Amino acid sequence: MSVNKNNNPNDFPLYLFYQGKNYEAYKFFGVHSKKKGRGKVFVFRVWAPNAVSVSVVGDFNGWDRAANPMYLIADGIWEAEISKLKQFDAYKFSIEAQDGRILMKADPYAAHYETRPGTASKIFESGFQWSDSKWFDEKKNKSIYKSPVNVYEVHLSSWKNYGDEKFLDYVTFAKEIIPYLQKMSYTHVEFMPLTEYPYDGSWGYQVTGYFAPTSRYGTPDDMRKMIDMFHAAGIGVILDWVPAHFPKDEAGLYEFDGTCCYEYTDDRKKEHKAWGTRVFDYGKAEVCSFLISSANYWFDQFHVDGLRVDAVASMLYLDYDRQEGEWAANIYGGNENLEAVEFLKHLNEAVFLKHPDALMIAEESTAWPLVTKPTDIGGLGFNFKWNMGWMNDMLSYMSLDPIYRAFNHDKLTFSFFYAFSENYILPISHDEVVHGKCSMINKMPGEYEQKFASYRAFLAYMMAHPGKKLLFMGQEFGQMKEWDYKSQLDWNLMDFDSHRDLLKFSEKLNKFYVENPPLWQNDDSWNGFSWISNDDYKQSIISFRRIDDNGDEIIAVCNFVPVERREYRIGVPQKGRYKLIFNTDAAEFGGSGITESSFKSDSVPMHGHDNSISMTLAPLSVIYLKFAPVKRRTTSAKDETKAAKKPAAKKTAAKTEAAPKAKTTAKKTAAKADEASKAKPAAKKTAAKKPAAKTSAAAKKTKTSAKKTPSAKDK
Repeated sequence: MSVNKNNNPNDFPLYLFYQGKNYEAYKFFGVHSKKKGRGKVFVFRVWAPNAVSVSVVGDFNGWDRAANPMYLIADGIWEAEISKLKQFDAYKFSIEAQDGRILMKADPYAAHYETRPGTASKIFESGFQWSDSKWFDEKKNKSIYKSPVNVYEVHLSSWKNYGDEKFLDYVTFAKEIIPYLQKMSYTHVEFMPLTEYPYDGSWGYQVTGYFAPTSRYGTPDDMRKMIDMFHAAGIGVILDWVPAHFPKDEAGLYEFDGTCCYEYTDDRKKEHKAWGTRVFDYGKAEVCSFLISSANYWFDQFHVDGLRVDAVASMLYLDYDRQEGEWAANIYGGNENLEAVEFLKHLNEAVFLKHPDALMIAEESTAWPLVTKPTDIGGLGFNFKWNMGWMNDMLSYMSLDPIYRAFNHDKLTFSFFYAFSENYILPISHDEVVHGKCSMINKMPGEYEQKFASYRAFLAYMMAHPGKKLLFMGQEFGQMKEWDYKSQLDWNLMDFDSHRDLLKFSEKLNKFYVENPPLWQNDDSWNGFSWISNDDYKQSIISFRRIDDNGDEIIAVCNFVPVERREYRIGVPQKGRYKLIFNTDAAEFGGSGITESSFKSDSVPMHGHDNSISMTLAPLSVIYLKFAPVKRRTTSAKDETKAAKKPAAKKTAAKTEAAPKAKTTAKKTAAKADEASKAKPAAKKTAAKKPAAKTSAAAKKTKTSAKKTPSAKDK
């Protein structure tokens, strides 16, 4: 690096920028005001290393590139000072390329943009005052790993709108959705990208403004207000963030100074042809500073709680969506993009250095190892990963006609064998309900009522499965059609009993999840999970235990076929009575309500336990059970004093009166004991287990969660 002035205060931020370690580059680049004399000037800075000349053009100078030329202050860094500007003035950089072309580019570090179809950047200086210190103080005192995480994924334009591209603004959206999220017990809201993007059909995944919230819904301070409102309501905010690629829009990062500036120059690495986008060059330190600064910006300036990093698999593999001959191996002959690997490690280290309680969530669709492990042991350094393998297996399983589920039992059970290899989030996201994949309710086979029963069973199974939870908007009430970014959700479905009942079910299931630590306190450890039965494939039934730090536990029993199972028996860890605490087949949810409310254990050994219980399982149902120890009444000192004061005659009379009752009770107990001794153990009716070798083979089974193919959302 060479700098034109001695003792330049810009030397240090520029030095860090060239090292790839300026994690707040947005404070230097872009446009910022400063005092000068009695007034103030606006300082513009941009990185355009191969430009011949650069000027600032805008409303204020008639878009005349001769009016405000920029000057080199370091290698590739251009600067200009302009006075008499105001909030919301539009501007661009006019860049003269080496081949003589004049390019009109938006500011890569702009804080605000024109609303599409406009592409100019806008001057914006925030005056927002935050009021969420209580939220962050509370976050510091709890572990996210030991907390319930139930995420509601939302596309702001299409949750609700007024039609004809008339969207709710940031603040109105918050006012509308916050009471709904609170009622439904969601702990976090996750937004599909709100970084500025030109094309609605990309859903935000083709970004042009990495430091600007989209102006579709208001100003940057409107978005700040929205997030402040979520925090006041006790709801965390996660943003989708896209460091994998960017669009080839003329005003964006694409060949920014007439050359491959932000993207790779190598034809075998620089483009995702299926998506029509360019790939960031992770080997350039300046690009790393840009991207890491963007990530930090949303934590620093917008108080978000987490970033869900999109399309990580496309970054990790050199051959991602490329045919033979279209990619080149790394220096070790492998297909790993070593530069991207180092960038991701660097990214996570930098974010957690400043924001130790951040959520950094990887959408990584392959079996890449150690995604959520620390970088010092070879991990990528994220703290959560979407479990795409579980999602693919379960949606495939649930879509099957139940008659075939017995032959695909491994799809139901395999995810449990690797459930603790990473810190997982179980996602049912927007990607699963678009482009011919149909809505979740319509993935379920069978007649109308059977679809709802099957879907309720799936959701309850999902809640009991280890891992945090995520559900895309509309699936909580059974949106019938595929998601369409142009139209709002089908809220009119609330006129129908089945959908109202499903919404009530989702509300109660979510609340149950949040209020019961066994379902979330040990999501990342075998300490929180134990199989009861995983091999009753003939009846498509599984049962397992979820356990919290205090040893309290919930037993889940899942029946995935439309057949009622009478006297179905499972082993239980304690002798006594087990209470039914949640039932997907309850009448209030539209079910039959045939299952008993409690179950007394028998001394019938099963599933490695000395005791077992017998029950009736409704078709396509999941039940949760909890051990209910008998509460014995202890005699208090006060009771003893009262008893001592009573006359002896009265005591005798009381005993005499009580005797017939005691005798009657004894007879009933004896009768029950006699019946129990005569009853044949129902265990014989439970299907035989699979041979141990088969279970072992399933445990050893290795598979890639999802093919390395691009998502339709990015095309």
